[in-house]
Amino acid sequence: MLKNFGKNVKKVTTIFRRHSVNVSIVTNIPKRKGGFSRMKKKLLSVLMTGALAASMFVGCGTSTETTDTGAAAGSSETATESTDAGSTTTAATGAKVGVAMPTKDLQRWNQDGSNMQSELEAAGYEVDLQYASNDVQTQISQIENMINSGCNVLVVAAIEASSLGEAMDMAAEQGIPVIAYDRLIMNTDAVSYYATFDNYQVGQVQGQYIIDQLKLDSTTDTFTMEITAGDPGDNNANFFYSGAMDLLQPYIDAGTIEVKSGQTEFSDVATAQWATETAQSRMENILSSYYADGTDLDICLCSNDSTALGVENALAANYNGEYPIVTGQDCDIENVKNMIAGKQSMSVFKDTRTLASQVVKMVGQILNNETVDVNDTETYDNGNGVVPSYLCDPVFADVNNYKELLIDSGYYTEDQLK
Repeated sequence: MLKNFGKNVKKVTTIFRRHSVNVSIVTNIPKRKGGFSRMKKKLLSVLMTGALAASMFVGCGTSTETTDTGAAAGSSETATESTDAGSTTTAATGAKVGVAMPTKDLQRWNQDGSNMQSELEAAGYEVDLQYASNDVQTQISQIENMINSGCNVLVVAAIEASSLGEAMDMAAEQGIPVIAYDRLIMNTDAVSYYATFDNYQVGQVQGQYIIDQLKLDSTTDTFTMEITAGDPGDNNANFFYSGAMDLLQPYIDAGTIEVKSGQTEFSDVATAQWATETAQSRMENILSSYYADGTDLDICLCSNDSTALGVENALAANYNGEYPIVTGQDCDIENVKNMIAGKQSMSVFKDTRTLASQVVKMVGQILNNETVDVNDTETYDNGNGVVPSYLCDPVFADVNNYKELLIDSGYYTEDQLK
C-alpha cells in the first residue's frame, strides 16, 4: 500500500547509513494490492541502486544478506559477524533468531520451544528463546527486547492473536521478518509467513474418528455429545472447532447426535486460555445438570489435550455411566497415559519436530534471500491479507498405534509413559 512507502524508504536510507545492511529487505517488501505509484516506484528504485552501490564500496566480496535486521535493531555485534562472513550461508548462520513462546504451563509449548532452539542452534544461529507465562504484556516486552537486542528474524507463537500490534509495528519499522508459529497473528501486515499444522484438518481428524468409531453413517442409534473447544483468543481454536463440526453437524441435524446441554456454538463451548480447570468446571456443571439421572454421555469432543484432561477429571469425579469417546490434540504425556488407561480415546499428533524443522528451513531461506517454502496461499487471512503459509499434516494416535507414532519415532520413551 502507498502508506507503507515511507517505511520502505526508511529501510533503504538505513542501508545508506550503515553501509552493510541487507539490500534484500527492500526487494522482499511484500506486494500489496494497488502497489506503489509510478513515481514512487522510480524513487524507490533510485534509492535501492544507491544503497547497493554503497554496500559494494564497503564490503567488496563480503555477504550483506543478513545484516540489516540486526543493524536496524541496534546490534553492532550482529552486524560485525555478518560483514565478516565470507559467504551468504555463513552470514545467515551467524544471525540471531528470537523465539517467543506463550507459556511453559502446557507441555506442548515446552517441546516446541526446545525443538526450535536445538534445531536453530544446530543450524548455526544464536537463539533468544522466551516464554511469557500466558501474559500478553510480558510477551510484547519480550518481543520488543528481541528486536532491540538485534534479532534478525522473529518466530512468534502468540498468546492472543490480536494483541501484539505494538510489537509487530516495531518489527515492521525495523524491517524484521516475522514467522507466526502455529498461531496466526491477526490484524497486522508485519507477519511475513505462517507455519503451522493444518488446523482445520485437526478438527476433521477428530470428527472423522467419532464418525468411524460409532459408525454414524449406518447406525440407527442416537448418541449424546458435549463439546469443549479452545481459547477464543487463539485463531486456531475456530479452525479446530469448525473442522470437527462441519463433519458432525449433519448428524446433529439428523438427530443421530444429541447435545443435551444445547451448547453447540463456539462462543458457548470455548475455554479461555485452554485451561484444564476451566474445562473441568464447565463439564462438572454439564454432568450435574444433564446426566445426573443416569443418561449416558457418549462423546466428548475436546479440541486439545489440556481441555480433554479437564473433562476427564470431571468424568472421574462426577460420572458413573458408560465411558464416552474423548478426543484431544497434542499427545501430552498425561493424556497419552490416560489413553493407555482407557480414559481418552485419541489425540491428534502434531509432531513438533516436523514443524520446528520446517521453521528452521524457512528462517534460513529468509536470511539467504531465497524463495521461502509455502504450500498454502489462500486460507489464512489475518485481517490485513492472506499470509503465505506452510501447513504440516496431522495424524491421530490411539491405543492401537501410539507406540509406533510416539515411542518408535523417539518422541517419547516408554518410561515417560509409565
